[in-house]
Amino acid sequence: MADKPGMATAQGPSSGGECLQIRIHGDASLPTLVYLPGLHGDWTLVTSFRIALAGRVRFVEITYPRTLEWSLEDYAHAISAALMEKGISTGWLLGESFGSQIIWPMLGRTKEEVRSASELAAHDVSPLAPRPSHFAPQGIVLAGGFVRHPLPWGVRLAARLTRGVSLTWLTRLLFWYARFARFRHRHAPETLASIAEFVARRTERDKQAAVHRLKLIVENDPRLVAAGTRLPVYHLTGFFDPIVPWPLVRPWLRRHCPGWRGGKIIWSADHNVLGTAPRAAADTVAGWMNAGVSGNAKRA
Repeated sequence: MADKPGMATAQGPSSGGECLQIRIHGDASLPTLVYLPGLHGDWTLVTSFRIALAGRVRFVEITYPRTLEWSLEDYAHAISAALMEKGISTGWLLGESFGSQIIWPMLGRTKEEVRSASELAAHDVSPLAPRPSHFAPQGIVLAGGFVRHPLPWGVRLAARLTRGVSLTWLTRLLFWYARFARFRHRHAPETLASIAEFVARRTERDKQAAVHRLKLIVENDPRLVAAGTRLPVYHLTGFFDPIVPWPLVRPWLRRHCPGWRGGKIIWSADHNVLGTAPRAAADTVAGWMNAGVSGNAKRA
């Protein structure tokens, strides 16, 4: 039976009164893909990608609280707890830009927990068998994502600019973005609705939360975790991506990450590869997940 879109919340330490939110789309019998959004922190820019995946995966969307206090470990713990609360103990992680930074602490669980969740997914294990206490990933897709950001000075500059821009100017920019997006997605009513939500969510608190997330990126260096990762790791990017330049990300993954399986560049897309090329991105991610399930994935 297909799941109706469901929602759960998870309160974390000092999250400013807001809760992490989770929505589930698709049948529980399908492979699970958990989307961790980028700097904007919500599911409003991934609608077209989700629709393109309909019937192929159970798609789980996350919206972060506008916290100014959480560490990346706090994000990881809250997401794992929300997933387990919904009975989701394993699946693939799709980390978009900032969301990729949450993936690495989510891998910081014991090998026994990872193996337990993987066995539950692959075999018909007795319901009396021990269950994992944390969500255990089966594979990783970095969409415009990274390990250690290749240009930390650029992230610091982005934080200063974001902190300095007034909400008035931000509102004006969003007005023109919304007009363009409504024309571009005029035949996709669900996407149009999400664009309105995206604009409405851009508040002063939201801007401050984005600055905090940029600070977390600058301070984070998960290279040791990535260097010990043997789960399948893929990298998806648009050709034009000055925010996270893929020529500076892929060589490190290829040389140092044991789980590296390859990647794809979508030439018509930019940093927001899931939103600017949703169908091509969906076909690519679904193919990688199928390869991981069948055991045919090889290093590229």
